[in-house]
Amino acid sequence: QARLVESGGGLVQPGGSLRLSCAASGLGLDYYRVGWFRQAPGKGREGVSCVSSSGHGTNYTDSVKGRFFIHKDNAKNTVYLQLFDLKGEDTAKYYCAAAREDLGAPLCTVGRDSEYEYWGQGTQVTVSS
Repeated sequence: QARLVESGGGLVQPGGSLRLSCAASGLGLDYYRVGWFRQAPGKGREGVSCVSSSGHGTNYTDSVKGRFFIHKDNAKNTVYLQLFDLKGEDTAKYYCAAAREDLGAPLCTVGRDSEYEYWGQGTQVTVSS
């Protein structure tokens, strides 16, 4: 059974860093675009970043550009989201999701929630002093 499991969230002070992981089982991420989404209390789900099936195409929402970095390790079947210079507004539950696409896709856009077939349970990131 296909499954995505996030880890790495926690409580961090403003300006701090975290590395989120999204480990896949039952599906090979070299055939999937992986997106990271987040949802803060009382707000809708927001697409944060994506990486293409090849691992070479990445994209970020404007509010995290230059602070968040996504990386796919196909050998480990895991996607990482490195978060730097965290701010209070980054507080949210972070989810990874996988959308099937052609092997070796060079580019990605996060797209809509409905494009993603598999979702993890989420990991909480709280930024507070």
